[in-house]
Amino acid sequence: MKTIKGPALFLAQFAGDDAPFNSLDAIAEWASSIGYKGIQMPSWDGRLFDLAKAATSKTYCDEVKGTLASHGLELTELSTHLQGQLVAVHPAYDEAFDGFAAPEVQGNPKARQEWAVNQMMLAAKASQNLGLTDHATFSGALAWPFIYPWPQRPEGLVETAFDELAKRWTPILNAFDEAGVNVCYEIHPGEDLHDGVTFEMFLERVNNHPRANILYDPSHFLLQQLDYLDFIDIYEDRIKMFHVKDAEFNPTGRQGVYSGYQSWTDRAARFRSLGDGQVDFVGIFSKMAANDFDGWAVVEWECCLKHPEDGAREGAEFVKNNIIRVTERAFDDFADGGADEAANKRMLGITD
Repeated sequence: MKTIKGPALFLAQFAGDDAPFNSLDAIAEWASSIGYKGIQMPSWDGRLFDLAKAATSKTYCDEVKGTLASHGLELTELSTHLQGQLVAVHPAYDEAFDGFAAPEVQGNPKARQEWAVNQMMLAAKASQNLGLTDHATFSGALAWPFIYPWPQRPEGLVETAFDELAKRWTPILNAFDEAGVNVCYEIHPGEDLHDGVTFEMFLERVNNHPRANILYDPSHFLLQQLDYLDFIDIYEDRIKMFHVKDAEFNPTGRQGVYSGYQSWTDRAARFRSLGDGQVDFVGIFSKMAANDFDGWAVVEWECCLKHPEDGAREGAEFVKNNIIRVTERAFDDFADGGADEAANKRMLGITD
């Protein structure tokens, strides 16, 4: 068994224009001061990171790692959640997702998709230059507007969507394979890969590509009432990354999973800071340890109530207290009588 690494922090929700969140050095110092050992980098935020430069300059990559190391931190993974989302966008979401792209391709879906694919290719090279083995992203979605079958979906609609999704991602997966890096899709509502079944549909279409893997985040499973502990055992070989995020689901006579278009505060299903929700992290960390997960436990703070800095500080301690330092011996080794095949046969009544 292996001990999970951590705690680490995903910086996407913390980067900003005010100190200490507006530069890599300052935000690293802050993260270290509240107990983190690693950070996960949002590759789109120029205040912290230059993706194109990282893809072409190992010197720059060494500088990034050096800045983090000066504060006792490691770089766990890069994230392209926003760019991955743009690999596949249904026209209904064109305007809503346009802001994720560079200004020069906004308003042009074809150019935007090409930009997104290029960003993913840069991320493969950057991850390689940084010595990383795993990468976080979204799959994007073509079929999501048809998630609920009313009106009835035309025959073949979902299959066509997944065929196209696989077609778009296969060259990207191949590029990551050449770089020696796993693509870890965050299984997430709003993406076509939003549960185990949809991941399997995609995996079949990319011919079980070895680089098509999973970023496990139990909060998204609790909110859709999926068995998130069973998920770990089913997909243990594909789970390469782990977001530690809490959530709660409190249905009433007025609302359930869909939550009636309410704000996050008023939803039956909502994200919470670590320890404030309903996710069984004792069960999760136990299964991760038993399954030899050797990646990072990365806090992704999202909460409809608590201040982010409080959530981050409490999250570091929460993960630290939940990581299981795995044992190197069995608890009953003291009673081991040693190996004796002849004695074993006698105990079983076996005679030659």
